[in-house]
Amino acid sequence: MLLASRRKAITTLRLRSGQAPDTKEHEGKPLGSGRRPTANDRRRFFMTKKFYITTPIYYVNARPHIGHTYTTIACDTVARRQRMMGFDTFFLTGTDEHGQKIQRAAEADGKAPQQLTDEVSAEFRALWDRMEITYDDYIRTTSDRHKLGVQELWRQIRENGYIYKGSYTGQYCVFDELYVDVVGPGAPCPECGRPTETVKEENYFFKLSAFAEPLMQLYSSQPDFIRPETRRNEVIAFVRSGLRDLSISRSTFSWGIPVPDDPKHVIYVWLDALANYITALGYGSSDASNYEKFWPADLQMIGKEIVRFHCVYWPAFLMAARLPLPKSIVAHGWLLFEENKMSKSRGNIVRTETILDVLGSDALRYFLLREVVFGQDGSFSFDALLQRYNSDLANGLGNLASRTLAMITRYFRGEVPYPSHAAARAPADDTIAGLAQRTINDYHSLFEQYQFSRALEAAWTLVAAVDKYIVENEPSSLAEKQDEMSRARLATVLYTSAETLRIVTALAHPVIPDATAKIWSQLGLSQIDKFPLAELRWGQLHLGTKLGKVEPVFPRADKSAMERMQKMEDQERTSPAATEAQPATLAAQTGASEGASQGSAPLSRSAEVPTTQSAADGRITIDDFARVELRVAQIKLAEKVKGADKLLRLEVDLGNEVRQIVAGIAEAYAPESLVGRKVVIVANLRPRKLRGLESNGMIVAASLEGGKPVLAGFLEDVPVGSRLK
Repeated sequence: MLLASRRKAITTLRLRSGQAPDTKEHEGKPLGSGRRPTANDRRRFFMTKKFYITTPIYYVNARPHIGHTYTTIACDTVARRQRMMGFDTFFLTGTDEHGQKIQRAAEADGKAPQQLTDEVSAEFRALWDRMEITYDDYIRTTSDRHKLGVQELWRQIRENGYIYKGSYTGQYCVFDELYVDVVGPGAPCPECGRPTETVKEENYFFKLSAFAEPLMQLYSSQPDFIRPETRRNEVIAFVRSGLRDLSISRSTFSWGIPVPDDPKHVIYVWLDALANYITALGYGSSDASNYEKFWPADLQMIGKEIVRFHCVYWPAFLMAARLPLPKSIVAHGWLLFEENKMSKSRGNIVRTETILDVLGSDALRYFLLREVVFGQDGSFSFDALLQRYNSDLANGLGNLASRTLAMITRYFRGEVPYPSHAAARAPADDTIAGLAQRTINDYHSLFEQYQFSRALEAAWTLVAAVDKYIVENEPSSLAEKQDEMSRARLATVLYTSAETLRIVTALAHPVIPDATAKIWSQLGLSQIDKFPLAELRWGQLHLGTKLGKVEPVFPRADKSAMERMQKMEDQERTSPAATEAQPATLAAQTGASEGASQGSAPLSRSAEVPTTQSAADGRITIDDFARVELRVAQIKLAEKVKGADKLLRLEVDLGNEVRQIVAGIAEAYAPESLVGRKVVIVANLRPRKLRGLESNGMIVAASLEGGKPVLAGFLEDVPVGSRLK
């Protein structure tokens, strides 16, 4: 009854505010006195559709770097496109600022926790503002509005019977802000490998165990709730393994939000942080109009390292509070630097500001969304950035804009020419028009699936096609001729080129907003961000449109640009500011060198496993062993590698993904004998190529010197994906 009443109230609110109701009772009915809907009516209707998108809120244990920027750019691109598609869009980002780690880091730096969080949060916001990220709100978990909302969420969960008081004794990872199932003081955290601390305290607990079945029903009934499929499988495997009640308060430190009616306790940092998605909308405050309008979120974008928190804990908290669940949670992969994880210990963190100073924001935006297959790990390097910039932007879109608009200026006094409908037309004109329309359709479809790389590939295929079209039709040669037929043909070629440029510019605007706005203006058009992208089609460029001033938008970058960026990064790493005591000083207290969070670092307290030194006698420490991730896998396919007597190509199932591994066991095992067998693999090896095949992991086997390898196995039945400890 409570949910039904709330839905009714929301529908009433939407009707009062001019929004479309959730029901379909008005479908097909005429507007007003039976008149047909106009274009303005359609726009007003589309603007009643809402879209709420969130980045993870970034933990202030480190200054912003390119990993954070990757997530934010992806969300900003989606938000910009949704606005152009007619959606009333709300885009949220912010910072996560509580927890024991922050308190200790501040103390080590001789600062109050609030001072430290103020400084780092301001750096994130300044970077997003410099990049003109179009967020509608910026939430900080230290703000009063957030605290009120978190406490209200706590009360609602407690009143519904899902919070109780108990005691906890066990291991806690300060770095991940995570209770872990390991035994013994200093035992390594299974997530990051750092030593854990023994915690013994009275806590409040959340009845997470009560939500195993509801969560499984959620995943089954809404397959798109978690994307991509690998992350969904990972979450399902975790829930199936069994859920235990979760400690959701701490009493051994004070940097957090007090538990209502029991201020000796502070609320667990993950319950605190996850609530930002509703507190920013006004949940728990006197003005909850944005909450009623925009919640549930349509898309919550996260890094893959925090899937469990967002796809298990977050929906369970919301179910317990009887609040609607987000519609979709999409996890992207990590951004690596030249195939290595970014970390302070490696000294390979890349600052976004370096790229902005040399190539600008659009270059970075385009590179990250075009180069990285969204959902998978991607690699960043200055060399790859420069190559993509020159090939796709300078020589591709930039060159198309310059040459097309310059010829219209030269041959038609800067006015869009009239394309011939008869004698001066050629099959190639219709081919370009048809390809453009197919590109529009494909681009929309791919973007809605968050396949940014493929969508941009489709758009730039159109750029390449019209470049070829211009070369083959030789407009400069046509311009030299004075006959009427040549003049008409020239007009057709340049109109076709300009219209293609307009379409690509409109499609690409959410990705590269600065350059496309300039091209749009040079085309004689205005306010590209107001263009109704859903109505984009061939032939909308009006004849006689007066062009603006034609200027290059992507000047070609030479090798010195890469050298400048590398030099700036080297100077930053060796500057006093880069080595001063800041949140990384926590590492000295925990006995590990803290790495900057990998990938987007959203909400995440996880990072690179620290490097430790082995003993002089060759023995390793428990920390060394913890770095090796051994998992149970099942062989699904085995075949010989052509031209290699000792190698087999295997496809192995890890429960949440299938990998290819190339193993030197062909002399010991026939391929057909391996299918279905469970083996042990080293899962966190860097990929390498053998005979042109990429191998992602290593099969564990035993052998004497010169003997044949024998695969490690099990007497008992062990679930696929299990981790060996």
